[in-house]
Amino acid sequence: MILERFLLVWQAMQKAITHIRVIFLAAIVLLLLNSEALATHNRAGEITYQQIGELSYRIIVITYTATGPGPVADRPELRVIFGDGTMADVPRIEEVFLPDYYKRNKYVWEHTYPGPGAYQIVVEDPNRNEGVRNIPNSVNTVFSIKTIMIINPQIGYNNTPVLLNPPIDKAALGYTFIHNPAAFDPDGDSLSYKLAICTSEAGREIEGYTFPPFTDSLVVDEISGDLIWAAPADTGKYNVAMTIEEWRNGVMIGKIQRDMQIEVYTTDNQPPVIEPLEKVCIIAGEFYKQEITAYDPNADSINLSASGGPFSFATDSATFRQVLSVPGTAKAYFEWQTSCEMVRKQPYLVIIKAKDLNSDISLVDSKNLELYINAPGPTALELSPGSSSMELNWQVCSCDNIKGYRIYRRTGSVAFDPGPCDTGIPDDLGYELISEIEGHAVNTFLDTNNNLGLDQTTNYCYRVIGYYSDGAETFTSNEACAELVKGFPFITKVSIDKTHNTKGEISLAWLAPTTQDLVNTNGPYTFFIYRSEGQHGQDPILIDSLSGLDKTNYLDKGINTLEKSWSYQVQLMNTEPGNRFPIETAQLASSLFLNIDPHHEALRLNFSKNVPWQNLEYILYKGSESQLDSIGRTEHLTYLDQGLEDGERYCYQVKSIGEYSDTGYRPIINFSQIACGVPIDTIPPCPPILNVRSNCDSLANILKWNNVADSCAFDAAGYRIYFRIEIEGDMALIDSVAPASKVEYWHYPENSMAGCYAVTAVDSVGNESIFSNIVCVDDCINYELPNVFTPNGDGINDLFRPYPHNLVEKIDLKIYGRWGNLVYQTSDPDINWDAVHMDSGKKVPPGVYYYICDVYERRLTGLEPRYLIGFVHVLYGDEK
Repeated sequence: MILERFLLVWQAMQKAITHIRVIFLAAIVLLLLNSEALATHNRAGEITYQQIGELSYRIIVITYTATGPGPVADRPELRVIFGDGTMADVPRIEEVFLPDYYKRNKYVWEHTYPGPGAYQIVVEDPNRNEGVRNIPNSVNTVFSIKTIMIINPQIGYNNTPVLLNPPIDKAALGYTFIHNPAAFDPDGDSLSYKLAICTSEAGREIEGYTFPPFTDSLVVDEISGDLIWAAPADTGKYNVAMTIEEWRNGVMIGKIQRDMQIEVYTTDNQPPVIEPLEKVCIIAGEFYKQEITAYDPNADSINLSASGGPFSFATDSATFRQVLSVPGTAKAYFEWQTSCEMVRKQPYLVIIKAKDLNSDISLVDSKNLELYINAPGPTALELSPGSSSMELNWQVCSCDNIKGYRIYRRTGSVAFDPGPCDTGIPDDLGYELISEIEGHAVNTFLDTNNNLGLDQTTNYCYRVIGYYSDGAETFTSNEACAELVKGFPFITKVSIDKTHNTKGEISLAWLAPTTQDLVNTNGPYTFFIYRSEGQHGQDPILIDSLSGLDKTNYLDKGINTLEKSWSYQVQLMNTEPGNRFPIETAQLASSLFLNIDPHHEALRLNFSKNVPWQNLEYILYKGSESQLDSIGRTEHLTYLDQGLEDGERYCYQVKSIGEYSDTGYRPIINFSQIACGVPIDTIPPCPPILNVRSNCDSLANILKWNNVADSCAFDAAGYRIYFRIEIEGDMALIDSVAPASKVEYWHYPENSMAGCYAVTAVDSVGNESIFSNIVCVDDCINYELPNVFTPNGDGINDLFRPYPHNLVEKIDLKIYGRWGNLVYQTSDPDINWDAVHMDSGKKVPPGVYYYICDVYERRLTGLEPRYLIGFVHVLYGDEK
């Protein structure tokens, strides 16, 4: 009779509802039948996915269900709600029967999403098992699991972590219980863990849920993922949930939630104990072996097992074998042949479990083995100093899957003996990252100090490391140190005598060699003069030669000194016939070059040089090309001349005064070219830093930012506000505000509170900064329906309508009677149903009705449906 009634209900509902949720049908049937015959069996579960295309994913649902004792329901298929308005009934592809009446079920489906966005994937099963002590009326409470997927092309492809440790262990009253999901992220992303509340319909938290009772604490270690229940304070069945968040480059890119059931028993048995395990660092390519030992205080036999990422490789997968099992003691070996392909920034976590074979109840202990696989670094770093640059050469990393190399430099040597876990360059060594180059095969780098040249008298030290795409770094190379080649003869003058774009002139001078400089040479001697465009001696050309040792100056004519800087090398050669050779390495020195950057009522003077001597100060001259007067001095390579008039032309020249500090030769005086500039504000202000929050009561998004005039833009005049309604697309200007001290703006969107904002700063002449940080909000999702109304005509609560809500574009609401007959439907977000049947025109009888409502809200990802399922009680006030 019960079965016949169920079939009638089912058929009626199928005719009335083409897309009703499986979960809700089951819930209605259970309410109607008031029977536990269909009570389900879910113990645990999670949803993971693999990205198989730009917008395509393989969705994998894992559930752990009871196989007994006694009759239980089974699910050959489960409905998956993909979060984009679609769903599918997904068939089971695998069943694995586990100890203690557990079964692992696997459901797989491939799905393509419409575009980038954030999607919540939900799986619901009508009921949990009866008697879960921390879930009210658990047998009539939906079991659900959910995963948040974020599709963002800027993030790149992403796969969720997989949970390799099944949640099937039992707990004992008064003893600490530990469970670790053994989450392994195949992309090497960072993971964090949180304790969460179990969920029901649509992935919402269960009302009235409480965490299991404990004597000390119930926590989840946010780094290791250990769920630690210290200790169960009562017996029975309890459900807990754990959220696993996935992070890449400091940004959360998704999260999954595992719901699991823990059964607590009273027993005299005591759990086994695994000996403590330390963090281990392994050099890629090494074979690693770890002995695992466990003891049991009751002298029970022990089974040792392990799970985790190292067992997931197609080749060179880790192994775990138990080699000893005697009453009270067990021993096993974890073994792993590592390779370069296993290098990553995040550690591998191996969950070691010891389970005793007690006749009363089997208990477990769990320990985490944390393994870091580190790559060898580059070797044999050597330096080849030049007169203004340093060439580095090294042997490449033995692991060819690195992304590239990072070059570090410091002044002076520092000792560093890295340990087995010390990859990269520690900050406290004082090294500065000067370059990052891609490619495994690259083995050389020329350090020119960003084309500023290196100091001739400094001891430069270098180290090189390899790096990976996920941020992992190799061990450092050896340290290599050297000073630049000083060169010979000593140049003392590279000074611009005439500024012109074709007829410019530069004076050169150098020190004549001493007798000691010419030891082992016979002469005759010739000075060869080389010139290069720029300041670093690239592609030098021979411009002249001077015979004899008495000529130590030269005037270079007919060059562009107005727009270009020049560098020179003077090479002394022994030109004896048949015995021609250079006498030491030629020294390099460049002209002093002046650049002028215009500002509002100011000019910024920047000067550059590449010389073997040390410049002690710079004297600034200003005026016209024909008459320049001193206006100041500085020790730095920049000078700001303020208080000028926009549109006027000003000309400058810089004189440098220096010395050879090691020989005491001074002064060395040189002049730059004459350069002119016109003050005009062409530099935009710095961008503001933006924060946005939603005020749902006022239906406004409130923008706040810093006053850039207080920090980095003294002439800022105001701001421009930009907006777009979705997470991707072009920003549109919606408003502007002034003055610069006004740093708050309220935006009242027309159709949705969702959107993205940016602010720019504008100065007094209209220069506009780049966008601030772009901030997107997607708040104020508050469309909710009541669970009762009284359409009796008394003017109080006569209509079924939503609570006050914000900016819902449309809905698709269907209300059904208890037998699945459709009584009302509408697309009006305000609903305003007066309990009149849509076909008969008469009031429906009092009772419980259920609804399915698709709410279409404008979200960052576009017009998104949100599903509401629930009950509404129709009461007239005269019910008995």
